[in-house]
Amino acid sequence: MKQHIGRTLLGTGAVIATAGLVLTGCGSGYGGGGASASPSAGALTSSSDPLTIMIGSSGDAETTAVKDAVAAWSKKSGVSASVVAATNLQQQLSQGFAAGSPPDLFYLGSDQLAGYASNGSLKAYGDLLGNKGDFYPSLVKNFTYNDTFYCAPKDFSTLQLIINTDLWTKAGLTEADYPTSWDQLAADATKLTSGSTKGLVFNGEYARIGVFMAQAGGDLLSADGKKAEANSDANVEALTYVQKHLNDGSFAYAKDVGAGWGGEALGKSLGAMTIEGNWITGGMSADYPDIKYKVIALPKGPAGAGTLQFTNCWGMATDSPNQKASLDLVEYLTSAEQQLAFSKAFGPMPSVQSAAGQWKSENADLVPFLDGSDYAQGVPTLAGSADVITAFNSQLETLKTTDPQTILDSVQKNLEALVK
Repeated sequence: MKQHIGRTLLGTGAVIATAGLVLTGCGSGYGGGGASASPSAGALTSSSDPLTIMIGSSGDAETTAVKDAVAAWSKKSGVSASVVAATNLQQQLSQGFAAGSPPDLFYLGSDQLAGYASNGSLKAYGDLLGNKGDFYPSLVKNFTYNDTFYCAPKDFSTLQLIINTDLWTKAGLTEADYPTSWDQLAADATKLTSGSTKGLVFNGEYARIGVFMAQAGGDLLSADGKKAEANSDANVEALTYVQKHLNDGSFAYAKDVGAGWGGEALGKSLGAMTIEGNWITGGMSADYPDIKYKVIALPKGPAGAGTLQFTNCWGMATDSPNQKASLDLVEYLTSAEQQLAFSKAFGPMPSVQSAAGQWKSENADLVPFLDGSDYAQGVPTLAGSADVITAFNSQLETLKTTDPQTILDSVQKNLEALVK
């Protein structure tokens, strides 16, 4: 997962970001709906052509790690392969497909799946994966469209609560005060608010505020993805809770305190707590190495635990002349060993369950992020849903002064247009 991807759910290659929804033990995912081309199943193409892999990289560490892994596979397999770190992944992918020369493999966010699958651009190879059964079920759901598993999840991230421990102690709080409910979160945020420091700071977007919706028992779509549920009582309750504490000054949006994202607010002591994903480790170590922080599970809401997850898959082009080699490379890149190596290099969590034990052992301070996979929701994957969430984000920017029901009724109307 790209570090900057999770900071803003849409318009990136994530995600989340970013940044899902049938509850399947490990989380949830939206899919299906709408007309689509037949899945590009069947025999894999095979040739002596070299492979091109296009990624949307978070920085040098990720680019180097992927290039090294592909080079190792290439040496082992005898198949030439090159990695392209895109400057604008979606634009360059679109140009490649339009020109009839797309990369063989590429990063593909769950919010982009429906568009590529429905027009026949994407090879449906998920059921051919030798390690298919090792992926978290929620991630498989994220990349299932019209009941077809298209592509291998390459990694994922969840959101949890991150605390600036020095500010926490300064406010007279201890570990016994870690919030486990909405009421406790609000009380802690009030105690932590002082001067230019707000108690809880996060980006004013669905990719953060959505955790409260999940904790209240709300979704944007029904479990089967066929019914819009944006304006449910649960979602109204969630936005009303956030609105209340934005107005009492204990919660704040990052931009309103002069920060670009929650990690910056935490690092500059503009926020004592934030809601972010495991990509925050890279940002903090690079920009704020002296700031001490603690990751804990987000508090439970009226309906229990809830968070969001963000993921990418390894998309495979239908027009790739060497899909057989591409599949072999994907299996190599998504092996437990290689994903653990990626985690050490640039921070994502492995998408395969067999890596969980070792990952937790090596990342003891980050375990709440992986534990979140048990109850995480993903973002909708219906064609057109990305635009709906972009509009939702614009409305959330005015949540402090806008009726939550009015905002959610608008989202409901937009989603209903997609599921009809």
